[in-house]
Amino acid sequence: METRAIVIENYGHADQLKASKVELPELGEHQVLVKVHATSVNPIDWKLREGYLAQMMPWEFPITLGWDVAGEITEIGSEVKDWQVGQKVFARPETTRFGTYADYTIVDDHLLARKPDNVSFEEAAAVPLAGLTAYQALFTHGQLKAGEKVLIHAGAGGVGIYAIQLAKNAGATVITTASEKNHALLKELGADQVIDYHTTDFSEVLENVDLVFDTMGGEVQANSFKILNEQGRLISIVGQPDEELAKTVAVAESIWLQPNGEQLQEIADLMAADKVKSVIGHTYPLTAAGVREAHELSATHHAKGKIVLTNE
Repeated sequence: METRAIVIENYGHADQLKASKVELPELGEHQVLVKVHATSVNPIDWKLREGYLAQMMPWEFPITLGWDVAGEITEIGSEVKDWQVGQKVFARPETTRFGTYADYTIVDDHLLARKPDNVSFEEAAAVPLAGLTAYQALFTHGQLKAGEKVLIHAGAGGVGIYAIQLAKNAGATVITTASEKNHALLKELGADQVIDYHTTDFSEVLENVDLVFDTMGGEVQANSFKILNEQGRLISIVGQPDEELAKTVAVAESIWLQPNGEQLQEIADLMAADKVKSVIGHTYPLTAAGVREAHELSATHHAKGKIVLTNE
């Protein structure tokens, strides 16, 4: 079927984004078609738009960006058993060139989660990529347990917001870094200690930390090794840790998100119980102009919480 989508036909600046008609592939037997009510912006979107991931994802143009969706199922594949037309869902679909900046998008049925009734489409759309990244860094790779100390860098960012809440729900002591203006919010979300990175070097005030969730890379990542204990783990989503520094701790690795419907449903259940919430800093319409503005804001790395695109 044909859908309106915001696409790129070449790599480059935000001005490459434009509205177009796209012919979606035929629905697979274990896939559903979702009417997109909201999607969100993540750094992968504009990194891919700029061409940084061209070797990893050598796709044909046009490319529809976006890998978060919240919406309603309008069609199901022949073998889909657990989902019906009309259900309200959200997902991190597989990474294909048919993304979610569109009126309709295709999602594999095992990647779907139910949208809780107490959560808006916008709040749900903010979750999948960022929430699953936080979940997998903390638990799948970081093996975070109750009673442990975790440092989450850049707690007010799109991923950090969820990481703080998930770590707190797991019974960890949560430390994070953020500018002064975001301290009250992060404490409300569950941070036990918030360090102002403008005035304080975290590596001089912390010690015996069990897990560092690195969302910054570079010098911040290197300094994080100073505060970990011998059984400590450093999980990064921005760059491979230095080999020599990695030898000083139990685990040091860079991870890449794997879409996962079961884990997303766990987060959905926490949201239904009011234990996890989305923090949406900015909302734009799902138009070429709206997406351009959203990308430009995301690329500053100074957006608070998540940037959401609405398609109402």
